[in-house]
Amino acid sequence: MPIKTGDIKLVAQTEDVLGEVPLWHPERKVLTWIDVLKPAFHAYDPATGTTESWTPPEKLGSYAITDSQEVLISGRNGMALWSPTDGALHRLSHPESDRPDNILNDGRTDPRGRFLVASMDKMLSGAKGRLWQVSGAKGTQLVQDKDIFLPNSICWSPDGATFYLGDSHTNLIFAHDYDVDTGAISNRRLFADTKGLPGDVDGSSVDAEGYLWNARYDGGCLIRFTPDGKVDQTLELGVTKPTHVTFGGPDLKTMYVTTARFRLPAEKLASEPFSGGLLAMDSDVAGLPEALYS
Repeated sequence: MPIKTGDIKLVAQTEDVLGEVPLWHPERKVLTWIDVLKPAFHAYDPATGTTESWTPPEKLGSYAITDSQEVLISGRNGMALWSPTDGALHRLSHPESDRPDNILNDGRTDPRGRFLVASMDKMLSGAKGRLWQVSGAKGTQLVQDKDIFLPNSICWSPDGATFYLGDSHTNLIFAHDYDVDTGAISNRRLFADTKGLPGDVDGSSVDAEGYLWNARYDGGCLIRFTPDGKVDQTLELGVTKPTHVTFGGPDLKTMYVTTARFRLPAEKLASEPFSGGLLAMDSDVAGLPEALYS
């Protein structure tokens, strides 16, 4: 049965060049996200309708929320803990230091508080990316070192036993077995071949029913996939470049979508006033609570 969603609203127009990684903070009740290229770090409070923005110390590919004022940032100079409010910065690791042409891209925290982040060659010259796991207990460890071109779509099934990783260059989304106790990843397999669908694979989130929602960059829509990788529903958004989707609000039934203005001509921007902003809509299916990095 198709999931019902309400009217799409523009809740913050931050004119992001490349808005990304919307995360709902379960304790602070705010929605945070980044502009990868400006760069910027934003926080939207739906209770007041206000948005605050800060400038991070470098361009970020992704980040993780924590139970403190700090965020774990995945940037051009590696992993660090950063406080937006006072600018304090504590460097942790630089996993791609041996590959100067690589940058860290999509990342997310697993149900046990480990952060998984994948890298890519910034010139897109080949599948030179790697997948890393970052934890307070074990530091930064290599998980996968091949077959990653332009990583996106990192998320988990409701029980944490399936890990998803997509590739925007090949338009494939892969599933893996995931051991939530140890963080071990195995049994990589194709989840969905999306080459015949609108746009390209970008950020994803899984809802409480185990269906994966994928933002289709340059495709203007979200696509909901069944747990076995079939297209269940397509939701048109009215913007060309949606980049990521997540669930928030007190009942996790508000869908938030980040968008981009990157390389959109002036006439397209004039006809798409929501581009570069944060979108929100009500949903009759809930999402999963966002894990905090520990």
